Amino acid sequence: MQFHHHGYVSTDPRVLPAAGTGIDRPDDLPDEVDVLIVGSGPAGMLLAAQLAQYPSITTRLVERRPGRLAIGQADGIQARSVETFQAFGFAERITAEAYRITEMNFWAPDPGDPSRIIRTARADDDPRGISEFPHLIVNQARVLDYFAEVAAHSPGRITPDYGYEFVTLQLGEGDYPVTVTLARAGGADSSGGEQRIVRAKYVVGCDGARSRVREAIGRKHIGGVSKHAWGVMDVLAFTDFPDIRIKCAIQSEHGTILHIPREGGHLFRMYVDLGEVPEDDNGKVRTTPLESIIAKAGDILGQYRLDVKNVAWWSVYEVGHRVTDKFDDVEPGGDALPHVFICGDACHTHSAKAGQGMNVSMQDGFNLGWKLGSVLTGRAPATLLATYSAERQEIAQNLIDFDREWSSLMAKKPEEFSSPEELAEFYTSTAEFPAGFMTQYPPSMIVGEATHQALAAGFPIGKRFTSAPVVRIADTVPAHLGHHARADGRWRVYAFADGDTTALREWAGWLEAASESPLRRFTPDAADPDSVFDVKAIYQQDHSEVEMADIPAVFLPRVGPFGLIDYEKIYAADPRDDIFAARGIDRGGAVVVVRPDQYVAHVLPLSARTELADFFAQHMVPVAAGAVV
Repeated sequence: MQFHHHGYVSTDPRVLPAAGTGIDRPDDLPDEVDVLIVGSGPAGMLLAAQLAQYPSITTRLVERRPGRLAIGQADGIQARSVETFQAFGFAERITAEAYRITEMNFWAPDPGDPSRIIRTARADDDPRGISEFPHLIVNQARVLDYFAEVAAHSPGRITPDYGYEFVTLQLGEGDYPVTVTLARAGGADSSGGEQRIVRAKYVVGCDGARSRVREAIGRKHIGGVSKHAWGVMDVLAFTDFPDIRIKCAIQSEHGTILHIPREGGHLFRMYVDLGEVPEDDNGKVRTTPLESIIAKAGDILGQYRLDVKNVAWWSVYEVGHRVTDKFDDVEPGGDALPHVFICGDACHTHSAKAGQGMNVSMQDGFNLGWKLGSVLTGRAPATLLATYSAERQEIAQNLIDFDREWSSLMAKKPEEFSSPEELAEFYTSTAEFPAGFMTQYPPSMIVGEATHQALAAGFPIGKRFTSAPVVRIADTVPAHLGHHARADGRWRVYAFADGDTTALREWAGWLEAASESPLRRFTPDAADPDSVFDVKAIYQQDHSEVEMADIPAVFLPRVGPFGLIDYEKIYAADPRDDIFAARGIDRGGAVVVVRPDQYVAHVLPLSARTELADFFAQHMVPVAAGAVV
């Protein structure tokens, strides 16, 4: 964490000084806003935390609830989400209070006595070490709390406007083309009573599976509900089941349980199989009483006792798999610019058992947030916003396909499996997808072609930047290269040095001084030199062999009102785990460009200066055309 560069700080350095719209922020909703977020779920709160980094943008978030969420349905936090939390500054704190999944155990009927269940397999949760971050379980409400804290403590000082319900919107012309009708929530008819009109440049619907924003722009949820029901309950109970603090798939002659321990050491969640639903059920299964779910769970556990003492939350649902036909208001094939977007459950719904809903929703918000920030601050053209739906819709469809397969396996009867290990083998073989690391964006204005991928094979273009250990040269502190990247809207440019650093020094000189350099073209004169691009150097040598006097000035930028040197841009390979070897970096050097949402955008040789300049010219606006910070 860096601070003091604007003067001595004696209070919590995570609370940044208010700036722009964050200074004297009005309590009442303004008549005009740049961005109106509808809904304070995971996508909406991450979006607010991201846009709070842009104090020149007027952002408001409306929520129909009267206050914070007390208990959330979602609880699974995949490793990709924890990487995202690191970018927002709270990964360590939320990990400390969460339950950590390291293993999943599998139970099935005892062949010698099918009325009893036995453990048939143990599976490592991350058998291939795909991330240094853990797989966590923590209440969705706490995730929202952390994002709310970031939003409130960032320069934009964004806090939710509770008690407002979205009614409808209309698209028009002008600087604020979206006219939104809101109503005070809680009335018998949200379309009547006290209403409020707000005009916005952009609206983002994060308002759940029954999204009114989605309906207002004519988007359709495509898919259906499978004829299989599950009861889910968060309980405190006495039990002699030996794996009660380990994630388990429990199959017996009475059905299936997906068992997930919760944070705090005592609470646990059970997804209890309620079986096939008749065609003419018409939702009757959803009236299944809690007592029936508890009894069913007890039957599935066979010889083990389940004495429920307290139920924190419970529900009954039928598995549904739906994805929206498009994630913005522009008709497919149209060339208009989007002004209304949808995120999260408004775009995709699926079963809860794969633990993907909250995770994918947050990545929707992360994808869209920096793009809105870039456009509204003049750093990027409005055409950038079309990439949101183009990128995220395919990811949602991949999620639906995976979840359909996982849900079908969980619903199978024990005798329908080819072997007792089949479910465990699927879990381990597909670990990278549910962990959030299979996303790979195709080439576009913000993702380059893989022409030079071989220079950095371990950083696949379009996939998230996979961090690795390094040593910070200035203070010799071991660090993870990707952990220093914050959700601040900046592009990361990692320059991996050649052996004698000749090519690195030439590249650095061009980046600092050449008129066509992205640093010169897109960074405002009055701003810090690293305000748009966070440029870092990684040397092959041990840190003790790199002299500070030999490091190019572009890697030692002068920042803040006092022009102090930022010493956290220069790294060396860690001899215990060489990043060049671990990530397949060519010893002749390479440039790895990473987007503000942590996805690798390009890999180029140090000599490819024109290609680097042309890449950024596709999606950035030169400062002469009005870029601001």
